[in-house]
Amino acid sequence: MLTLLSVQLAGAQVRYFTKTGNISFQAGTALEDIDGTNKSATSVFDAGTGQIEFALLVKGFEFKSALMQEHFNENYMESDKFPKSVFKGKIMNIEKVNFKKTGEYPITVKGTLDIHGVSKEIETTGTIKVLNDETVTSSASFPVTLEDYKIAIPGLVKDKISKTAKIAVYCSYALLK
Repeated sequence: MLTLLSVQLAGAQVRYFTKTGNISFQAGTALEDIDGTNKSATSVFDAGTGQIEFALLVKGFEFKSALMQEHFNENYMESDKFPKSVFKGKIMNIEKVNFKKTGEYPITVKGTLDIHGVSKEIETTGTIKVLNDETVTSSASFPVTLEDYKIAIPGLVKDKISKTAKIAVYCSYALLK
């Protein structure tokens, strides 16, 4: 996974990195809570160009129930066949973030999200919070329609699983030295 993220980003001067990004989703309905969290997403972004990448192992998602986790990996995400999910994109307004000044900055991110072997363009808004010279956090949320990524929901459980998953991303980055 680190090989994927070690690609030299054009014009890279100041880059931030994490191996503990938190990606969670909610795909439940009123009949059942279906929540998964992965706390080992790897991400890097270039503060000069806005280029950003995320990668995670699908089997890294944890659930409140071992059976739910098994069904997620075997029946829905087919994680043996599609072991990784990747996002490659750009923070479109990176020039609005002052990495030398503590504060919270709204951002817009565009890129390609690859889930379950399907790549789709997405755009969302989020926040970068500059904590000090070497630490920043980022957060964003966006919907993902399961059908768009060819994630099939069996008829038997279609009332328990939402057609759209709500994805939330939170990362605490350190300056890459």
